[in-house]
Amino acid sequence: MPTDQGPISLGMYISGAYVPSASGRTLEVRNPKNGALVGTVAEGDAADIETAVKAAEAAFPVWSAMTGAERGDIMHRAAAILKARLPEIVGIEVDQIGRPLREMTAQLSRLPEWFSYFGAVARTHEDTVPPFGTGYLNYTRRVPLGVVGHVTPWNHPLLILTKKVAPSMAAGNTMVVKPSELAPITPLLLGEVFREAGVPDGVYNVVPGFGGTAGLALTSHPRIKKIDLTGGTETGKAVAAIAGKNLTKVAAELGGKASVVVFEDTDVERAVSATLFASFIAAGQTCVQGARLLVHRSIHDRVVARLVERTKNIRIGDPKNMATLMGPLVSARQREITERYVAIGLAEGATLAVGGKRPEGAQYEGGFFHEPTIFTNVTNDMRIAQEEIFGPVVCVIPFDTEEEAIAIANGTEFGLAMSVWTRDITRAHRVAHRMQAGIVWINDHHRIDPASPWGGFKMSGIGRENGLVAFEEYTQIQNVIVNLSDAPFDWYAEDGTVKRYS
Repeated sequence: MPTDQGPISLGMYISGAYVPSASGRTLEVRNPKNGALVGTVAEGDAADIETAVKAAEAAFPVWSAMTGAERGDIMHRAAAILKARLPEIVGIEVDQIGRPLREMTAQLSRLPEWFSYFGAVARTHEDTVPPFGTGYLNYTRRVPLGVVGHVTPWNHPLLILTKKVAPSMAAGNTMVVKPSELAPITPLLLGEVFREAGVPDGVYNVVPGFGGTAGLALTSHPRIKKIDLTGGTETGKAVAAIAGKNLTKVAAELGGKASVVVFEDTDVERAVSATLFASFIAAGQTCVQGARLLVHRSIHDRVVARLVERTKNIRIGDPKNMATLMGPLVSARQREITERYVAIGLAEGATLAVGGKRPEGAQYEGGFFHEPTIFTNVTNDMRIAQEEIFGPVVCVIPFDTEEEAIAIANGTEFGLAMSVWTRDITRAHRVAHRMQAGIVWINDHHRIDPASPWGGFKMSGIGRENGLVAFEEYTQIQNVIVNLSDAPFDWYAEDGTVKRYS
């Protein structure tokens, strides 16, 4: 259903079919490069969330009763089908959020790996037999939670959703998804992939809508067993409080303000390339954006000069053009936030080294474009160094010693990700171990794998995506204790013997 054949029209995806919302309302999805209509989808609310939950509850006995091997086979088929549909899906992702085609092609090509990996986990995951003592068999079972809810953002519509769906599906849960109203199309199309792969109807349900209606209904629903959210920190706090009233489990991947820490033994060209990659992928609209460049003072001036030069050469334009290096921001609101923080940085006394405005030219007038921006003369207490902007803005902060670099890097409320750049292997590990972040890259940034746990410290969230830990967090443990003896046991018999109580 490619967008070059005209706007898409989709309902909610419930019980294996597209259906209208109870209200009949729809949402428009607009292309951020020019405002063109990408498509319309049904706008769900509390009544539709209830319908989706009931569908997921009806499917749960079927899906959870399958063996891990059966679920794994279906997920491997889903991986193959998704791979075949990627060209279509990539194009829609580009149109929804404005990320360049070269980025989305590279990112989405990885998605089948999640279903392959977690399909293998479903097939091979082993329960345990803890020691208990003579005469007993003691074992544990990992059993699915039930119906779970996924609340996903617009910046990586299908990647972030996949990180939630794959482990929850592998573990035997059924689900209701509330995607962002800005990018709901590809989450809906994923339902077609699952249906073709043989996922039973009702296992995967999608209700597009707004956070204050559909999102609130899902996160407050008393029969949802877990909410997995990716979003801003304040939203995460609110959702955790709402879900807590029902003792619903919560996982939340929230905000970030990642530091790229460059030591003096790093080649200047490598440092600059690293910063560009860390900072301007997705026009900075990612939780692990390298928003803070911490660079040793001895190479600071050379790095900044070259960084400014390279930043000026980033090609801004039509994201459907494979030569484009940066597309628009996702919305007028996101550009306004970026512009507001540029003004804040100037008011705080930082130096605008490059960027800081909308690009000039008729080709940019219909979209939400903003130049990649570098601030120098930044101190760690400035708002632009502390608050998540979610735009193409980077703050450069010099340091003199390893201790100072660690203190500055850890000196925010966030702790999602950081990267350390050095050729000194002992320093690399030493510094990484002191970083207050859930993810630390050494001489790299943005890398991810379905087997590698992903999540933050501090105000960057709770819980983990990816890896065995994610699979297990979508289960609960049942402990079964078996008495192997046929000998009679009477606690209250007055026979003078010492009896085992525990």
